[in-house]
Amino acid sequence: MRRQIAIGVLLFAAASTEICLAADPRYPDWPCTQAKVPEISLAAVWAGPPLDDIKDKWKDDIKVSALVSKLAARRTSLDDAQKLIAESFVGSAVEKATAGKLLFAGLFESLNAQRTSVINGLERITRKQRDAADKIRSDVSALHALQGASPPDQTRIDDLSNQLVWQTRIFEDRQRVVKFVCEVPTAIDQRLFALGRMIQQEIE
Repeated sequence: MRRQIAIGVLLFAAASTEICLAADPRYPDWPCTQAKVPEISLAAVWAGPPLDDIKDKWKDDIKVSALVSKLAARRTSLDDAQKLIAESFVGSAVEKATAGKLLFAGLFESLNAQRTSVINGLERITRKQRDAADKIRSDVSALHALQGASPPDQTRIDDLSNQLVWQTRIFEDRQRVVKFVCEVPTAIDQRLFALGRMIQQEIE
């Protein structure tokens, strides 16, 4: 048991060091090696007609709103997305351009919101991990004190040892999840760019 705890604490120490060293001091709760970009820049993902004249009008169109929901969902493959986009563009060049602007405006807003939610979630986890790290350090100190007592209280030592094993395991599991989720904002950026290109091709 003591060997298991020692290994767990060593792993925890390595992981806790990662969350304490922010890649960008402007965002101390940002846990990813990728730079934090709070919002997607419209110019980075859209080279089509200006969207200033439509603003939130996409929400008033039931068909566009439904299509935005389908295309924004990651379960919809890009191949399927391309088919849905091609099928939705009908009418004159002006009508297609308007439809394209409405559709992309909806996608830009929806995917930016998804991305913001992911970023906020990552930063919440970082704060939880920081609190968990403090608790584990405190419990390790308490365990050392119990082990150094004379006579040692073996029941309390065993209980705290088991608690530390679970705490470090949960901590490490969260760190693995964070590394996976750190890829999501970039994936959203890439998806929005790809969808924008598809829409532009249909209205050009």
